[in-house]
Amino acid sequence: MSQNHKHPTLGVFLAITSSLLFGLNASTTKVLIESGISAEQLVLFRSAAVALFAAIGVALTNPKAFKLQLREIPFFALFGVVGVGLMQWAYSNAVANLQVGVALLIEYTAIVIVPVASYFLFKERVRGRIWLAIALVLGGLSIVAQPWAAGLNLVGVIYGFMAAVFLSSYFIMGEHAQRKRDAFSTMFYAFLTATLFWAVAANINPSGLIDFTKDVNLTGNLESVTLPSWVVLIWIAIAGSFVPMLFTFLAMRHLSASAVGIASTAETVFAFVFGYLWLSEKIDLSQTIGGVLVIVGIVVAQTARSKQWQPSN
Repeated sequence: MSQNHKHPTLGVFLAITSSLLFGLNASTTKVLIESGISAEQLVLFRSAAVALFAAIGVALTNPKAFKLQLREIPFFALFGVVGVGLMQWAYSNAVANLQVGVALLIEYTAIVIVPVASYFLFKERVRGRIWLAIALVLGGLSIVAQPWAAGLNLVGVIYGFMAAVFLSSYFIMGEHAQRKRDAFSTMFYAFLTATLFWAVAANINPSGLIDFTKDVNLTGNLESVTLPSWVVLIWIAIAGSFVPMLFTFLAMRHLSASAVGIASTAETVFAFVFGYLWLSEKIDLSQTIGGVLVIVGIVVAQTARSKQWQPSN
């Protein structure tokens, strides 16, 4: 896309809207898992739904993009299993065991991992400020986690850092994929692979089928509201998965990858807000300060990569 056709304001709107929906999705995911739906069942459902919507997008906009080269198969196998399937699984388990905002803060340390990984794996030049970013993130996380108080669920913290590692691979492979493919076909093959992976896993370790007729209580401040699980699942498939992910890809048509990454850190703020308003999750002043330090560190890390890929269309 030429510079004349870029609309930065639209790009910011898309990126922030995506972050808002993903932030709300964290609370929705927690409620669904607490209702008895396993993380594995939820990831399989989300992956299949996104693959279906993306396939419709490919069919309507560019059917030729369904063509897959043999050399692309190993890439999408890795991208789909690690960057999408395992990332969503670790994320779901993290929000199930931690306050949603804390889980997102830990997961988003991926944005600090990406430039470091790019330096060691691809010899990409990284500005010295990355060390400041790492210090801010680690210091902020220490304040949020308060390990001296043993207040956080250790299992949740482990899942959070696993999500961070997997999300890093998603960012790196996602940038690579979009150099040659459009958003719809990239999403289709990545989520199709994730769907196949979790379908096989479901047969190896059966967890049963989701009961779409079961009622789900929204808990917290919405405890008076009970909805059929199929309503909540459709919401999470569309507004919690496909739409925000598509908006992120579309935002990169108008903004640099680093700018979209910085805007996406708003997801952690929205997660805390929805966690407080919906689930009555609270953090103290010191943890709030720690969260701010983490977000500042993430923003600094986004500006540390000296060479950013810019999508072209």
